[in-house]
Amino acid sequence: MTYSSPKKRQTTDPTQTDSSGTQPSYLESVPVVILDFGSQFTQLIARAVRSLGVYCEIEPYSISIKDLDKKKPRTLILSGGPSSVSEKAAPKIAKNVFDRGIPVLGICYGMQLLSALQKGKVNSSKTREYGHSELEVLQNSGLFAGFKKGEKLPVWMSHGDSVEQIPQGATLTARSAGCPVVAFQMNQFHAVQFHPEVAHTQIGTQILSNFLFGISKLTADWKMENFLETKAKAILEQVGDADVIGGVSGGVDSTVLAFFLGKTLGKRFHPLLIDNGLLRLNEAKQVKEALHAAGVNLRVVDKSALFLKRLKGVVDPEKKRKIIGKTFIECFDQECKKLKKVKFLAQGTLYPDVIESVSVKGPSHVIKTHHNVGGLPKNMKLGLVEPFRELFKDEVRALGRELNVPHDLVERHPFPGPGLAVRILGDITDKRLQLVRKADAIFTEELRASGTYSKIWQAFVVLLPVQAVGVMGDSRTYESVAALRAVTSRDGMTADWYSFEKEVLGKVANRIINEVRGINRVVYDVSSKPPATIEWE
Repeated sequence: MTYSSPKKRQTTDPTQTDSSGTQPSYLESVPVVILDFGSQFTQLIARAVRSLGVYCEIEPYSISIKDLDKKKPRTLILSGGPSSVSEKAAPKIAKNVFDRGIPVLGICYGMQLLSALQKGKVNSSKTREYGHSELEVLQNSGLFAGFKKGEKLPVWMSHGDSVEQIPQGATLTARSAGCPVVAFQMNQFHAVQFHPEVAHTQIGTQILSNFLFGISKLTADWKMENFLETKAKAILEQVGDADVIGGVSGGVDSTVLAFFLGKTLGKRFHPLLIDNGLLRLNEAKQVKEALHAAGVNLRVVDKSALFLKRLKGVVDPEKKRKIIGKTFIECFDQECKKLKKVKFLAQGTLYPDVIESVSVKGPSHVIKTHHNVGGLPKNMKLGLVEPFRELFKDEVRALGRELNVPHDLVERHPFPGPGLAVRILGDITDKRLQLVRKADAIFTEELRASGTYSKIWQAFVVLLPVQAVGVMGDSRTYESVAALRAVTSRDGMTADWYSFEKEVLGKVANRIINEVRGINRVVYDVSSKPPATIEWE
């Protein structure tokens, strides 16, 4: 059994034309290559470009000309970054990168680098800009086509350096009160000091659309249907006649992965849920029933005692993740011995997992290690199959809908690979697991009842490593504190806390305190990402 889109005839030929009769361009080349200079927003550029229907890939700024040419890019985007172009060690690129004459968009540091390479002047700003700003449009063409001269537009800035003098022959296209050069254009070069890729820049989508379609003349042919066909062929080539075992947690990523590989590999795919004792309330049972009903033959193996034994007394979050990752692989190795032809492990690793774990594409800073990225042992015996490594969460949801995955599974809130281990701050015990499970189930139940579940990107309960004094009836209590976390987000890279109606938040807190014996205080986390992360650990 091989993959075929449920909306098309059966085929695994990735060169099949789309409904217009034109072969998608990303099968022949990479229309947009984003050169990463270390910005934490680089992935958001990719997400924004793909949301406009154009395929793109991220590469380190140091990519060789030979490797760049293999991708046959039709346009380049230079990301932002934490460096100053005046520093000796600042990341640079050779001028001959631009010899192809293709359009180039420089963002923030990318703008400053373009200016410096074209003999403009870049200096430290007298006034640094971080956050909301307002630009004035000076030229209503190019990036600002469709806007009016003199129009004031809200944008998001994040820079210390700025372009003091644009290169000779360049045209100033926008300015602001705090930054005399917000945007300029020169031949095939277009540059902006603000970040069009972040949601806070409300005009960002139009700016990028002008660059991709008006300036670069690209075609919006990036579709999940085409991705599935292309990726299916790549997986079949990678694994050959070997079998693949896949970890299923019940989360969106692993569930969609199970559907996809089940269709692609048929009986050669062996989905397995290792119950590590860190799942949500009744999760293993619910996931098994749901996937079996959908025709996915999931097997559940209970290893909770082993995981909890190894995690006993461990409070450092990075150690927790490493222990869970190592134990996870050991358990899979044991199960693989029962399946002689298994040579590969499939994981639902996503782009945000990668960028927060390791500097895999550029000089971006490590935030934390994800168990399925940085926590895998170097001597792991299985090859890795990671079809979604270059995708964002909403793209995986789109894949799920394309594969006809049930709605409730596709729209489920994200759940971390290490499970409740990173939602229990401090030591992990059976008692503390029961507390957070029950509290989390109440939180989710009330979100669904109030109709707010679908409005929130992710919501969960964190058990804090502190106790507080309380009064229940006429008795003094000294029990645990639970923190509620609920955020809105487009892709998990940035997030804002959700503003609840007072009644909803109050009901959740009251139910947890009254129904979960051992918790006598509930607080709400109103931190955004950045500076905080979504998960507490």
